[in-house]
Amino acid sequence: MTPRALGLLREFRWPYRWLALWALMLATVIATSLLPARDLPPTPFSGFDKVEHFLAYAVLSAYAVMLFPRVRTQALVAAGLIALGVGLEFAQAALTDSRQADSADALANALGALAGLLIGPTPLADGLLRLEARRSARDSHHKAKKLP
Repeated sequence: MTPRALGLLREFRWPYRWLALWALMLATVIATSLLPARDLPPTPFSGFDKVEHFLAYAVLSAYAVMLFPRVRTQALVAAGLIALGVGLEFAQAALTDSRQADSADALANALGALAGLLIGPTPLADGLLRLEARRSARDSHHKAKKLP
């Protein structure tokens, strides 16, 4: 059975596109978390990396809210993101020679993951569905114009 058939995803026309984009976002966060410090751009001011951590995890969590309709699933994903953030901090210390685990980064990740959940009860939770509907309507309009 597909994730959509199981009721895990919202009723998307292109569910695997949206899941693939989320997976790409997750992979990007993981990769940048494990890059050597010298390969990262400098931050504009001290402590700005905490803002970057918060925003990255807030976006991942908010996107998950747009993917998954059930609050339980959204909460499990947020918990998974928090675990990922903590795990990546340990991985930085163990797998890189230029980075170290930072509990403040882990806290920023966790707060971001929780903040992303806040879009759940708002119209933003249907953002991907609305984007799909708009795109489908535009595609239908263009097809109708091409007919003789």
